[in-house]
Amino acid sequence: MISKDVFSFLKILQKNNNRDWFQEHKAAFKEVEMGVKQFYAQLFEQLNTVDSIDTFKVFRIYRDVRFSKNKLPYKIHFSGSFHRTKPELRGGYYLHLAPQNESFIATGFWDPNKEDLLRIRKEFETDSEEIRALMEAPKFKSVWGRMQGDELKSAPRGFDKLDPNIDLIRRKQFIFTKKFTDKEVLSKGFEQQVIDDFEVIRPYFDYMSSVLTTNLNGESTL
Repeated sequence: MISKDVFSFLKILQKNNNRDWFQEHKAAFKEVEMGVKQFYAQLFEQLNTVDSIDTFKVFRIYRDVRFSKNKLPYKIHFSGSFHRTKPELRGGYYLHLAPQNESFIATGFWDPNKEDLLRIRKEFETDSEEIRALMEAPKFKSVWGRMQGDELKSAPRGFDKLDPNIDLIRRKQFIFTKKFTDKEVLSKGFEQQVIDDFEVIRPYFDYMSSVLTTNLNGESTL
């Protein structure tokens, strides 16, 4: 379980986001961080019973402020990602823990390289029936809602702006998210709920993995 101390610490940090305060409360932070890392490690083990995850990472709480107007030194959340085993399996899972009902899970493709992005767009241009059916499945929609992420205002170069699938083709990211309340995160069933929700995304991942490991003729590129 996620300890209520996690959110308590982050709420106090939000009001005292400076290095002097943080150094004075470093021991409390380390204790909270240890519990969070244990939760992510447990989630990694559980995910590997329903998928193949090669690695996971819990991100540091320290912000990189070099190129940011926001100079606050610390994040007011914990987060971590889980990477599926490449090259056969594509996509990834993300868990974001933040107080005041700002926690969420996310899945999908945040920043596809230009080759993958072109391959995905070409697939959508050729045939969008399967991906649309996946996204419209009742259980999928009830958990993940609509696809999110950045998109172009018009057609990317080489694509027809009047293409019937332009709504998919102009996307640059292919992400799904689900939010949780603090009460849900702190409940005993939260870990299993996350696993169950991640399982629902699998048909989408299977589809995208197939696209990204074959050419338009369906021949393997691995």
